Amino acid sequence: MKTLLFAIIAYFSGAIPSGVWIGKFFKKIDIREHGSNNTGTTNAYRVLGAKYGIIVLLMDVLKGFFPLFLANYFGVQGTHLIVIGMIAIIGHTFSCFINFNGGKGVATSMGVFLFLIPGITIILVGVFIVIVYFSKYISVGSIVCALLLPILTCFFRIRAGIPRIPLIIIATIIGIFVVYKHRANILRLRDGTENKFKL
Repeated sequence: MKTLLFAIIAYFSGAIPSGVWIGKFFKKIDIREHGSNNTGTTNAYRVLGAKYGIIVLLMDVLKGFFPLFLANYFGVQGTHLIVIGMIAIIGHTFSCFINFNGGKGVATSMGVFLFLIPGITIILVGVFIVIVYFSKYISVGSIVCALLLPILTCFFRIRAGIPRIPLIIIATIIGIFVVYKHRANILRLRDGTENKFKL
């Protein structure tokens, strides 16, 4: 029952459409009608500007981190934490607040894995920054990190009490899912029409 309760909390936490709500409240616009039409951090940054884009990023990360932190605080452990994290990501990508649509899951996944495998997540953030700095493509950084996630999970230290095999399985599923959600970006990269990141 405890796990079920925190799974529900995780879904509704993940489902908060940060970019959509912030855009409507502060800018009176729906970011789903602008830019790439995506609800995530990258489109929020482009449409709403750096300040609100960073706020959306932090909120999306917290949507993944907070339910796990809360569940762990109240004694939920092991595979149950992994499942709760997975549900938070599902909430972000299939939000009940916006007709079961959502973002690509990158920032919320970062929040989840920042709790489960903080060392690996910090490494991947560094890899992401380097790739985006030199390539100017956020999508490339996201795709590379999604592919590296299950690989690094196999070899690097994870949080005590978290079983490695289920974590590797979930990391693989999330990695594949993030790449799948970037399929349009991959086509634009191939055609040379992908938007470059600008500070």
